[in-house]
Amino acid sequence: MGAIDRFADLVDAQAQEGVADCVTFAPAFAPGARLAMLAASAVAGAAAGSYLVASAGGVAAVPASTLWLALAIVAFAGGLLSTWSPCGYSSISLLRPTGRGGRAVLRWLPTFAAHAAGYAIGALVLGGFLGFVGGLLGFAGISTLTLGVLAFVGLVYGAHQLDFLRLPYPQRQAQVPHDARQRFRKETIGGLYGLALGLNYLTYVQTPLLYLVTLAALFTGNVAEAIAIFAVFNLGRFLPLAVNMLPLPDHAIQAWLARNQERAAMLDGAILVAAGAALAVLALS
Repeated sequence: MGAIDRFADLVDAQAQEGVADCVTFAPAFAPGARLAMLAASAVAGAAAGSYLVASAGGVAAVPASTLWLALAIVAFAGGLLSTWSPCGYSSISLLRPTGRGGRAVLRWLPTFAAHAAGYAIGALVLGGFLGFVGGLLGFAGISTLTLGVLAFVGLVYGAHQLDFLRLPYPQRQAQVPHDARQRFRKETIGGLYGLALGLNYLTYVQTPLLYLVTLAALFTGNVAEAIAIFAVFNLGRFLPLAVNMLPLPDHAIQAWLARNQERAAMLDGAILVAAGAALAVLALS
């Protein structure tokens, strides 16, 4: 048994199509490093929130465009970091061009487009639903209550991701079906995978940033705004598939993801804590 980095060598050595399970993974960060990241993220987030309030002359005067930009950055980062979920690994591995070279990539572009369409439909459905329900519940965007709830979720799930708390993580424990590639054309699979992943709660997503984005969409109380939030999140989920346009072997891509699994989790936690701290400052101002 060995690490995924040695996939090609192991296949040659064992003369078989597969290898034993990977048992060598990126080491976890030490408690001191995680504590330093927690503290630094909280300070940075609080400083950013304080600067926004001070420069605008009060929380009520903070431009909505600034808040939307910050939310877009967080949502996009959450989408990118979801690549380190089981389905992120799977979609990149399974939705690859058949063959090599420019012609193979051109033949693969319909699959890439279908995958994008699936994500777009997922954003429409999930975002539209959350915006509609938020409107029925009387939410209408920014308020002290919504800022406080988002701040709390960001801080506690950031601590969870940095391994200081153990919190419930409700997710459907499922992946996209691997045998679909044997039943459908690759373009169809790309679309189905995009839709399943674009709905976000049909498969396991290994980033609590999804919860922050979900609540933000709900709290808008506006269908168009909620769809926009999930469109940005899904864009971050979709774009990593573009790596398959490059002349890189599948095992090299998977190895890079595996080597950076812990770094992705730590960055996820840092973003959550920073966002939570910034939102807490806004809620208390």
